[in-house]
Amino acid sequence: MTWLIARAFRQRGLLPRLERTSPPDPERAPRISVVVPARDEEANIGGCVRSLLAQDYPRDRLHVVVVDDHSADATVAIVRDLACGHARITLLLSPPLPPRWTGKAHACAVGARAAPDCEWLCFIDADVTAAPGALSSAVQAAAERSLDLLSLMPRQELKSFAERLILPCGFVLLSFLHDLRRSQARSGREVSATGQFMLVRRAAYEAADGHAAVCSKICEDLEFARRLKQSGHAVLLMGGDTMLATRMYTGWGTLWPGLAKNLIDTFGGPAATLAVAVAAVFLAWAAYLLPLFDLSALRDGVDGASPALALALAASAAAIGLHVAAAFHFRIPFWYGFIFPLGYTVGAVLALDSVRRRLSGRVVWKGRIYS
Repeated sequence: MTWLIARAFRQRGLLPRLERTSPPDPERAPRISVVVPARDEEANIGGCVRSLLAQDYPRDRLHVVVVDDHSADATVAIVRDLACGHARITLLLSPPLPPRWTGKAHACAVGARAAPDCEWLCFIDADVTAAPGALSSAVQAAAERSLDLLSLMPRQELKSFAERLILPCGFVLLSFLHDLRRSQARSGREVSATGQFMLVRRAAYEAADGHAAVCSKICEDLEFARRLKQSGHAVLLMGGDTMLATRMYTGWGTLWPGLAKNLIDTFGGPAATLAVAVAAVFLAWAAYLLPLFDLSALRDGVDGASPALALALAASAAAIGLHVAAAFHFRIPFWYGFIFPLGYTVGAVLALDSVRRRLSGRVVWKGRIYS
């Protein structure tokens, strides 16, 4: 456990943070088209689009394309109201979903086709809001680092018990498992990216066949980033917590199906997902149970119990301290850091459900069934 924690902290420096920069020269700024795929996003789309309209990027170089993916709520009406008087907003109604395509991949492809004259495509999820300098800073960072794809990790806003219990544990687990030294390298198969914010050079997007190349993938964002990197393009994930914020889920009703649909892809298949779930539960509860066992052995006079107890207490303190620090990082009550074994246990059940759903050949998301 101590080794895992040390490894996670060593990797922090491999995730550079996006810094705020000044807006580019209006005459030399590259043209950007921001594509926002949206399906039943009435609670989020207004804040997302308004934050894009408030960008300090040169107005005549920025265009926003919202692609409605057959929403059954007020998403379209909200965007239409915002588009009144704003020539920079285009609302597109997605055509019927073709065979083998997932809804988000199709909406992104429709939006990209509607923006042929831009130099950069920026794909942003509808539940993301951006600070005024987000696009200016992202474009400059991509240019300075000679990137073809820059993905930004937003600040996670966790408000319900479900979000606060599960998501911090998930992010801590990913920091244990992902080798950022490999995934952040210029070459290789491994890649790190999030579809919540992806800034892509238009030329690189087309060279990789865009979203058509990953049309049937549940985790289309990660698959596209991997395809782009393997074809020789530069891909990088940066921390965007000062520029972007998101609330992905609103409770068990959205969190459970949202994670269950792609958890198996995140951890690399059914066997790996189950192995990670079992190991996480075992190590989490060991942080509390192992010191108790050693204390019992010490009371019974077992040889070597004293140093064993000291080591167990040190490891447990490190594990608990890490999760308390994670609670502060995510701006949630500190006591969530003490109940992390419960989070990993529920997460293991969720992982089992993810494997079950995938092996059944059916993945359900937002009213659609994907095979």
